[in-house]
Amino acid sequence: MKDPRRKVLIALLVSTFLTAIESTVVSTAMPKIVRDLGESQYLSWIFSIYLLTMAVTTPIYGKLADLFGRKRVFMVGTGIFLVGSLLCGLSGSMFQLMVFRAVQGLGAGAVQPITMTILGDIFNQQERAKVMGLVSSMWGMAGIVGPLVGGFFVDYVSWHWIFYMNIPIGLASILLLAKFFSEKIVPKKINVDYVGASLFTISVSLFLYLLLAGGEGKQSAWDGNSLILLVISIVVFIGFLFVERRVPEPMLPMSLYKSKLNVFSQAVGFTQSILLIGAGAYLPLWIQDIHGHSATYAGFALLPESIGWLIAASFGGRLMLKRGYKLVSMIGAVFLIIAGIWLATVTPETPEWVIPAVIFVMGLGFGASFTAMTIAVQSSVSWQQRGVATGTLQFMRTMGQTVGVAILGVALNVFVSKGGEGALANGLMNVFMWMLIISVIGFALSLLLPKPAKQPEGAN
Repeated sequence: MKDPRRKVLIALLVSTFLTAIESTVVSTAMPKIVRDLGESQYLSWIFSIYLLTMAVTTPIYGKLADLFGRKRVFMVGTGIFLVGSLLCGLSGSMFQLMVFRAVQGLGAGAVQPITMTILGDIFNQQERAKVMGLVSSMWGMAGIVGPLVGGFFVDYVSWHWIFYMNIPIGLASILLLAKFFSEKIVPKKINVDYVGASLFTISVSLFLYLLLAGGEGKQSAWDGNSLILLVISIVVFIGFLFVERRVPEPMLPMSLYKSKLNVFSQAVGFTQSILLIGAGAYLPLWIQDIHGHSATYAGFALLPESIGWLIAASFGGRLMLKRGYKLVSMIGAVFLIIAGIWLATVTPETPEWVIPAVIFVMGLGFGASFTAMTIAVQSSVSWQQRGVATGTLQFMRTMGQTVGVAILGVALNVFVSKGGEGALANGLMNVFMWMLIISVIGFALSLLLPKPAKQPEGAN
């Protein structure tokens, strides 16, 4: 690996880690924040608004990266994230914190898709598998380090510093990228699809709001207000599709969906992301509430996922060169089924080592499948569409996690709402059974992926 690319990779790893750690570090500090600021009615939205704004802007940033270049858009997005971090630290009320968390999310939406796009630009296929696995593992590391960092600042400094700490680290990332990443952009007339981007934002924001609010019990799935919002979301999305077919430079080119690879890779990513959020949200709950361990212990118990992810991404990249992305994706899906079957047999009497072992197998599945799909999608399009192709793939994964929170939350609440002895354990075992079913659906969708006509190209 050449030295300039190493510096660029470090910058991308740092930015990814900062956006990933925000959820876990804030959750640890939130009890102290509520005691200081009050207004606990905004508590859940401190988390949800960050996810919502990040998800909505992901494909938009991907398209902007194709129009204006990766470096410029990445630096703007990271800059917005840092401004949001500063404002969060200065917040004097929970309402202000909620608003500024939305600003953070607006910036964070640029980091994941453009990181993967830049990696697709500067690394060849075999290198890409390794570095993408490394970048993805930052999310696992954030789950471990976040509670420790949050606890330290709350106990020994101030909760404000969980936001302030982002600023010097993020600025260092921007400076590294500015100095060591260069790209050639062919001058051309740029037509920004403002109408399409606005309609997309409105439609998806309403839909995600319904999912997030419903998952928190704030909206009934069938009350009048919810149905009205759902209808508006659908109508606006239809309008978005109408616009996209008629503008010269659509935010979301419909030509992407003429490719079976793009369609089914997004479908696979959507279903497998439900498993990803299931593992991240409910396995720690099992470890803490059923086995009686601390949050820190639960965080370390998730570490095998990152290890498995790195291993599978590295070996999967080599296998892709010989046998193609479809086989690697199917192998990843098989690992997820194995983990799902194993998880579905878990009871409160199951030995404690089983959960970390299952998590490791899931990491193998995610590392093989996610990496293969990302590389395949990037390699199927030109530089001019690589940003939006990567962005929409990442958007569908985020949507999968959001829908997963709602679906698996219902599976849990079916038993928890009844109360009684063992209600939580039974609810979690029901969640695990649903995760097995979803893993089988993911495997079925991976079978529908087209066979690669040729080996994907390397870096441009």
